[in-house]
Amino acid sequence: MTRAAIKITQKGQVTIPKKIREVLKTNTVYFEMRDDTVIIKPVQDAAGSLSEYAKNVKPGTLIKNIKERAWEEAVREKTFKKSS
Repeated sequence: MTRAAIKITQKGQVTIPKKIREVLKTNTVYFEMRDDTVIIKPVQDAAGSLSEYAKNVKPGTLIKNIKERAWEEAVREKTFKKSS
């Protein structure tokens, strides 16, 4: 088991230690709360899910909005498939 105590910055950010990032093999994680425990789960291949959205972009749509919606859905999709 790998453990690390990490300080939370004033902006609410934490740095995941390199050793743990190497085990996760992803740059996207999902946070889950169970009672008073925070669980961080890796999200694999979230970028592949984004390709669906590139096909259906309407002219004038803000790319920021598309990215946010796509990432939220990709993370939700990949996370819940693994835990089912």
